[in-house]
Amino acid sequence: MKTVFTASIAATLLAVCCSAAVAADAPKAANSQQSKMATCNADASGKKGDERKAFMKECLSAKAAPAPTQQTKMKTCNADAKDMKGDARKAFMKECLSAPKK
Repeated sequence: MKTVFTASIAATLLAVCCSAAVAADAPKAANSQQSKMATCNADASGKKGDERKAFMKECLSAKAAPAPTQQTKMKTCNADAKDMKGDARKAFMKECLSAPKK
């Protein structure tokens, strides 16, 4: 009897913790969608009717551009540093390759 009661309490605590974690993530997702809606709405000012509807559909369904891969970054940095030599090139490449992704 004691084991069943302890297991019941453990299951209840686990359920409460999991639901709190899920609830904490929900506002983040809603906020990103809300910010996207606000941005699209602002960009659609001046448009009316079917034109606005088409614009909003396109804007809200648009995906963010993928971040550049390390290989792409290397090609870009190499092209930018083609006229550099020695320590200047080394310093530039280090800075360029460690720059945050856009």
